[in-house]
Amino acid sequence: MDKPGWWFIFKGHRLLTYDDQGITAVPFLHNGGELQVSPLRTLLIGGINDARCYAAELPETAEAPRNTAFHGLRGLFGVLDENMFAMAMKALGIINWDRNSQFCSRCGTKIESGFDMLGKECSNCGFISFPRISPAVIVLIEKDNMALLARAGRFKENLYSVIAGFVEPGETLEDTVRREVKEETGIDVKDVRYFGSQPWPFPDSLMIGFTARYAGGEIRIDGEEVVDARWFQAGDLPEIPGKISIARSLIDWFIEKNSQKSGAAT
Repeated sequence: MDKPGWWFIFKGHRLLTYDDQGITAVPFLHNGGELQVSPLRTLLIGGINDARCYAAELPETAEAPRNTAFHGLRGLFGVLDENMFAMAMKALGIINWDRNSQFCSRCGTKIESGFDMLGKECSNCGFISFPRISPAVIVLIEKDNMALLARAGRFKENLYSVIAGFVEPGETLEDTVRREVKEETGIDVKDVRYFGSQPWPFPDSLMIGFTARYAGGEIRIDGEEVVDARWFQAGDLPEIPGKISIARSLIDWFIEKNSQKSGAAT
């Protein structure tokens, strides 16, 4: 930790940044003690260009030093540059993993982080654990010129998004798309196609995006996980997720696709 680098310092899901004269920036420090904070844990997580990058976690009681502030990571999308934001997402995922991996899952022995790798080796049984990644699919379903959007019970009023769910053992990603859509909305889909992916460290997901087409069935919801689901046209959408998420990228793709169709028709 004695080499200078970028420090991604978190309190919960909030990142500590310099906030001075309208500029928000990740601290670049010559050593971890310059900000006079006391991390619970510190890890080397990689580098940007020739500079090292460190991740650190502070206790919930920590106060922000002078000219700094804690910001929710989602609110820093578009504020930090692309490389910094991507590294911040990585840092949060690794901090979450490290916090939840203090003991060997095989024998229960207390384990320490390996500074030269993103993994931990148990000194008792030799088991090596690495940061957990939980794959989840997220899919936009089209029917004619409409998209299926749903509102989860935890969403605020009038916020709708695309269908998502975690991959289960033994499933392909396409299997998961078909199962999750059927379970959550009651409909069948076809032509499942890969769209893109996004790390989502809340706490440890990898979101894998797809598009699909309606194949049959009527919308049926369970009223618990999903409280409403409807077909929406591109020009008459409800409130949708912010631009940080791949959910929004899928919806923006649908909007752009249908705006091109409208332009061609005129």
